[in-house]
Amino acid sequence: MNILLLGGTGFLGRTITRKATEHGHVLTCLARGNGPVDPTASLVQADRDHDDALSVVAHHAWDAIIDLTSEPGHARKAIRDLRAQAWLYVSSSSVYARNDVPARDESFETLLPLDNDHMADMSEYGAAKVACEEIYRGHSVAHTIIRPGLIGGHGDFTGRSGYYPWRFAHPTGDDVIVPDETFPVALIDVEDLGAWIIHCVEQQHYGTFNATGQTTTLSEVFELARAITDSPAQARTVCDEKLTQAGITPWMGPKSLPLWINHPDWRYIAPLDTTAARNHGLHTRPLKETLEAALMYEESRAHPRLAGLTDQEERDLREQL
Repeated sequence: MNILLLGGTGFLGRTITRKATEHGHVLTCLARGNGPVDPTASLVQADRDHDDALSVVAHHAWDAIIDLTSEPGHARKAIRDLRAQAWLYVSSSSVYARNDVPARDESFETLLPLDNDHMADMSEYGAAKVACEEIYRGHSVAHTIIRPGLIGGHGDFTGRSGYYPWRFAHPTGDDVIVPDETFPVALIDVEDLGAWIIHCVEQQHYGTFNATGQTTTLSEVFELARAITDSPAQARTVCDEKLTQAGITPWMGPKSLPLWINHPDWRYIAPLDTTAARNHGLHTRPLKETLEAALMYEESRAHPRLAGLTDQEERDLREQL
């Protein structure tokens, strides 16, 4: 197949590219070129904020187009300027209107679509993804919309999937400070997601699908992180109230503990009902393998981690406690 990937220089995009070429497809990435593209693909550099950005690839009739954008204006220009037999849009579980309900399926209420072509800031991310979904859903019956949950594994630049394995591998004391171990968690390995995206294109699986890993708890994440690193440190659970008082940020960002949110309205942000996707060929590997891959990346990362505590921050927090 001749596939156009709109994006391709990021974490998921590079994996989609590699999976496509491993299956014998010819893949072209159109992107600004802010990061590396897998060497198996052709890169067309273009800024989709420009009105004529797609003109260089508009003369092709593509077998499939895969779009990763979060900007409704980009999606509108894609359906205006490009031709394809099938369209696949990578959305997000952030489209759902509530995160206090476990195992939401694809029929669950979503946010209202963003009514602008561009996000003002990341607070509009979910609404922007809804708008992009609606654009592609209304353009062609040959559409696939995938709503991934939290993506982890090798290359996870955010550090969310790699922080706890890395911290257990490099403890700052006799214990590793962790949040509520009962907090629900679901991760999909980037390798599994990338492979299934190409599978959907090949098999013409049309419709809307949630895509994430099996639901577990942070307790299993901590146990696996300790096991794969053979760490002598024990997990030390600290209650939400004390972490909040100490200025610890949930989920990600500076001075944070990832994969956890200290608010009941967000308790089920990660789990999703993935029955439809699994009935259409989604296979997800054991969590242990994803954490091992994330740790391998953490040990070789060249850029600062975007989630977790620094060594000194954990030492300071331990003293406060």
